[in-house]
This record gives sequence, C-alpha cells and structure tokens, in this order.
Amino acid sequence: MTELIPVLLSGGSGTRLWPLSRETHPKQFQPLVGEQSLLQATWRRLEGMPGAGRPIVVANEEHRFMVAEQLRQVGVAPAALLLEPVGRNTAPAIAVAALQAQANGGDPLLLVLPSDHVIRDEAGFRASVLAATPAAEAGALVTFGIVPTGPETGYGYIKASPVGGASAPKLLAKNIGAEAPPTEVRRVERFVEKPDLETARGYLASGDYFWNSGMFLFRASRYLDELQRFAPAIVTAARAALSGGKRDADFLRLDRAAFEACPSDSIDYAVMEKTDAAAVLPINVGWSDVGSWSALWEIADQDADGNAHHGDVLALGCRNTLAWGGRRLVSLLGLQDVIVVDTDDALLVAARDQVQQVKDIVARLKAEGRSQANIHRKVYRPWGSYDGIDSGDRFQVKRIVVNPGAALSLQMHHHRAEHWIVVSGSARVTCDDKVFLLAENQSTYIPLGSKHRLENPGKVPLELIEVQSGSYLGEDDIVRFEDVYGRGAP
Repeated sequence: MTELIPVLLSGGSGTRLWPLSRETHPKQFQPLVGEQSLLQATWRRLEGMPGAGRPIVVANEEHRFMVAEQLRQVGVAPAALLLEPVGRNTAPAIAVAALQAQANGGDPLLLVLPSDHVIRDEAGFRASVLAATPAAEAGALVTFGIVPTGPETGYGYIKASPVGGASAPKLLAKNIGAEAPPTEVRRVERFVEKPDLETARGYLASGDYFWNSGMFLFRASRYLDELQRFAPAIVTAARAALSGGKRDADFLRLDRAAFEACPSDSIDYAVMEKTDAAAVLPINVGWSDVGSWSALWEIADQDADGNAHHGDVLALGCRNTLAWGGRRLVSLLGLQDVIVVDTDDALLVAARDQVQQVKDIVARLKAEGRSQANIHRKVYRPWGSYDGIDSGDRFQVKRIVVNPGAALSLQMHHHRAEHWIVVSGSARVTCDDKVFLLAENQSTYIPLGSKHRLENPGKVPLELIEVQSGSYLGEDDIVRFEDVYGRGAP
C-alpha cells in the first residue's frame, strides 16, 4: 500500500466564532466539541488508519507553539511543521507540503485535512479514505463531497457525474458511513459557488450535488503536476520558499520573501476547477466546518427544548438557544433562537439567524483599533500564559502561569516596574546580577530598567500575580537579551 501522509492545514485565523475564536487563538485550538481541540481531534480521528504516517502540518508562524504543544498533548510529533510567514490560501500551503513529502524521494498519498472541522462518524471517515485510495493511487485528485442534509446556502457545491456513468477511474467505494449507501468515486463535472436558497433546493433534489468539504486525497506528484499546468507561479514560489526556509527547533520557517511573492489562491480555483482528473467521493460522516455559532448549535448536544449549553448556564423557559459560558454564571430567561457567548472581555448576544454577521462586528472592532478583535484577555505564550485581571491609569495586574521547566526571556522594560507574588509552585528569579528562588506566598520587586528573567524549575505549574506600574504598560515595552524560543522584540 502506498504511504499515506496526512497534511493538516492549520493556518486559519477565522473570526466567525468571535468572541471565542480570535486571530491569536482561532477555532482550531478550541475544544468546541468534547475535551480536545479541533486540531487534536483532526489527528486523533486518523488513529488506526492503515499506512498513515506522521503528519505534515502547515501553520501560521504566530501559532507555532500552540500547534506543537497541542499535538504533543495527543502524542504526535509531526514529520514536518511548516510555518507560513503570511497567509497565501490553500493551493500554496498544499504545494509546500507536497514538496516536503517528496523530500526523501518518495511519492506518497497526501490526505489534506483542514484542522478546524468536526466529523462525528470517525470510523466511517476512515473507511471513506480507504475507499478513495485506489482512485488516488491511479492518478485521480479526489475530494470528499458531503451528502447534503438540507438546502444549505453557506457552502460551495460539487456536481458529480451520474451514478454508473464515467467513474474516476472505474473504482467503487463501499462503506461510506453508517447511514450512507454504497457510493462510487465519481468524476467532478463542476464546482459551483454558494447558491441562493431556490438553487440550493434544486441541487438537493437532483441528488448529484454535494457540499464542498475542502478535504482531498491524491499523490503528491499528481497535485504538483496539475498545479504546474495551471498555476506554475505557485509551484515556483513554493519551491523557493521551502528551499530557502530556515530550521528553528522543530519548525521549518518558509522563506518570507519567496512566500510573500507567491500568488494567493485556493486549491479549488488553482487546480480542481481546471483539471480533468478531479473526482469526488460522496460521504455521510457527520461533517461540519463549524462555520458559525448556529452551525455549532446544530451539532451540539441539545436538551428536549433544543437548548445547547456549555459552562455554568441556567436557562428557564428557553428554546433553541446556544449559551457558551466562561468563568461566571450565564442566565437566560424566556429566550428563543438566541446565541449567547460570554468570555472574559467580550459578550455576544445574537439572533441565531444573524450570526453570519459576526464578521461585521470584528471588522468594526478592527477599524476602531480595539484589541478584542484579535486577542483574548488570556494570552498564550510558549512558556505558558498570562491573563490581564485588572488595569487602570499607570497600573496593570496579571495572573501568570509558567509551565514546568519553562522560562521567560531575559528582558528589561524602559517604562515599568513589576512586583511578583508567587501563588503556587516555585520560581527562579534573575534580577540583574542576583539569582534566587521564591516559594509560595513569597514576593519580589523588579525595578524599572533591571534585566530580569522568570523560570519554573519545578514539576508543577508556577502561578503568580504580577503587578505592573509605570508610565507605559504595553507589551511592546520589552527588550529581549536571551530567549530559548528564538523570539526577538514583540
């Protein structure tokens, strides 16, 4: 059997699930369904897949530590973790993954998977991949079309050739999900954009149209050959970005200049809509791209009144609501078809049929330069996290958690002093020429301009409260002298 390499696309910074999902911590890193993040679940559903090797992951360089840590938590070390300096859509991302997959002289099958989808029937999905494998081995570029459950206007569609017609190439797929009938790998007749409701109803009635899932299976060489035919500039730029990339610990940073020069295009536009090798395997595996809060409500566990709640939520007399609670109690009374999402620094209340307009709120926040558009109050760093508890004129209070064995950079600030109080764990503190240990309930003062570092030498997380005071408290007031994570100035 041909080697199978999963390609996990984790470059997205989607904001359709704002305020939970933001650019610095997008939805693929969130545990929206179950205890694992969507990225972790994407990998875990491949466990037991015959022939599947370690994944190649393509990620935004700003998310690199979150990607690596979340995959470590589920026991996988990627074969390669490729970092995009800028987003260039899916065609270039898959191109660099295909080139990387060929680096050792092989020509594996690539199973391309967005890392922010939900699939309920994992066994059915694995069976679908195996069913599509012969067609991909024979040279088809196979995509997985989702059997529609309704006249959805939020997805693109794929029109397949008639059942029993020209298949791709003469291969049958059996076992496509527990509820789906046996289906054949069919040639793609065309891709169509998101339709209006009347058109979507016609698609549903025909039985030949399927939702475009953005998942693919093909040989690395076949994708690169077709990309070379239709978008050679992407191949050229991808080769230059990969060959000029720099190793950074477990990451490979793509060359910035080469990748920035790459045309930005999706795999659909660049290849799949043009090639005569496009094939589709219809599947019914409980798929959702979780593209909105209403989509999450649809797949979430609901009570008898259609309410889906997460966290500490109390609802009385409500129907068809989704409430996502944070640290505090969320109470709903007499509401219907409403979405409520509570985070530490933002609250969303929306009619369920209006949640697609969340993007307009994010655009407004960006236009006003408000931080809630991009970052959470709790910010993740490679060493742990910090949470901005309170702030005012000339002061700021943070809760800092440092992972066992981790260390912040050796740094100094021009405009602020800091007080550190250890809540739990132990801290090793460097302050100018002094190095000392702090235990629970002990504290220290870091004067303005002092060169300092905080480390956790213990085996449990270090938690402390930091009180900053000074004329300017921005995160860009950091001068780094040494950093084990290779970061320069913010």
